[in-house]
Amino acid sequence: MPEDLRPKNRSALRLACGTAYYTARRYAYWAFGGVRFAKTQQEQPLGWRAAAHSTPLLRKLKDVDMQYQYNKIINLKLACACLDGVILRPGETFSYWKCIGHPTRRKGYVDGMILFCGTFGPGVGGGLCQLSNLIYWMTLHTPLTVAERYRHSYDVFPDSNRTQPFGSGATCVYPYRDLMIRNDTHCTWQLCVRVGETDLEGEWRCSEPTHIEYKVIEKQHRFEREWWGGFSRHNELWRICRDLDTSEVWEEYITENHAITMYAPLLPGAGEV
Repeated sequence: MPEDLRPKNRSALRLACGTAYYTARRYAYWAFGGVRFAKTQQEQPLGWRAAAHSTPLLRKLKDVDMQYQYNKIINLKLACACLDGVILRPGETFSYWKCIGHPTRRKGYVDGMILFCGTFGPGVGGGLCQLSNLIYWMTLHTPLTVAERYRHSYDVFPDSNRTQPFGSGATCVYPYRDLMIRNDTHCTWQLCVRVGETDLEGEWRCSEPTHIEYKVIEKQHRFEREWWGGFSRHNELWRICRDLDTSEVWEEYITENHAITMYAPLLPGAGEV
């Protein structure tokens, strides 16, 4: 449990220096970290679909211009072109940002909605978190290892037709808040992502059939009223694993989530500690 979730006010200079520092560290890690990164794209899909998911491209959000949503689709198409078909061999690591690269206007990226310190606004490449969220959620339904993932620090919008547990996504900020997935299995894996007519669609495919079935659940979900006046939201993510050959069932801990809510939870008992 974090000791203090209070929003921290940092000067523009400190933010700029922090961004430069962590960016330099990330580039150095990519170049000299001794990690074998996945980089090959293959058009032909591998034979076995291990996990699949889709999420709606357009979602009405309170006080958010729908143009950001339409621009997001442009950004997602560009990013998917960099990721679709990426091969992840045994011992390799998939890096979301290393594969996509810097989303700039020169590459065709446009202003979409970005979240920053509990607020939202336009930013080049905005909306790509939907893609990292999708990949992270699918990965939780495979034996692949999540080597790096960052949770959202703020819960900006109340739940609206939520179909996944709170905190089941992965925020991304180029290049230092990355999503990295390592292949510790003996099989070759392939990431397939595309922008469909209405949904962002994805699959993890494998060279061999998988024998474990996964179901992600949450535990200890709660809202709390913080001593400094705001609300926070918390939970734990677990997954139920079932061996399809032996019918053995067990649970695995995934992670815990803590976020500041940017709205007052209107639920029975909300805010009670």
